[in-house]
Amino acid sequence: MLVRKPNILQIKTDALMERMVKLIAYLKTKQTQREWVTQLSRCGTSIGANIAESRNAQSRADFVNKLNIALKEADEAKYWINILHRSDALNDKESFSISKDVNEVISLLTSIIKKTKENGL
Repeated sequence: MLVRKPNILQIKTDALMERMVKLIAYLKTKQTQREWVTQLSRCGTSIGANIAESRNAQSRADFVNKLNIALKEADEAKYWINILHRSDALNDKESFSISKDVNEVISLLTSIIKKTKENGL
């Protein structure tokens, strides 16, 4: 059985997914606008799912495509976090903390996509 060594993207994404699930549960207890929480739940958890799918990509192009989807989902999660912050569902500290984690994953994804494209699809 092949055991893959966790890489920094996997470590950061796993931590973000754990935080995202806890944030969504927390927002539900606060009776936050249901549609907003649903949107954050969809895009926020999709980040990790698409990164997981990229590990079994059929080609470099498929790999980049999966990571691009994860990047778009991360960007959307930032949008919903901002909306939740502006509506006072999240305070400054909560918003900054989760946004920092999302931004780290976005930076890693952007770097990996760029380097993969530079090395040729």
